[in-house]
Amino acid sequence: MRKLRDVIVDLTQVDAAELLGVAQPRVSDLKRGKIGLFTIDALVNMLARAGVTVRVSLSRSKDTPA
Repeated sequence: MRKLRDVIVDLTQVDAAELLGVAQPRVSDLKRGKIGLFTIDALVNMLARAGVTVRVSLSRSKDTPA
């Protein structure tokens, strides 16, 4: 999320929306930190459109049985 905000910080909301492939109100949600309004895949897709490489790492919780 922080990286996505870094990418759009100097852009207008209209320019950011075009870059990320979303509507301008969605950029407004991002800038206001309303991350709960987005799915993980939507955030990853926006990062990919902005040219950011995304790596996902998964691990089992210590409290979760094998």
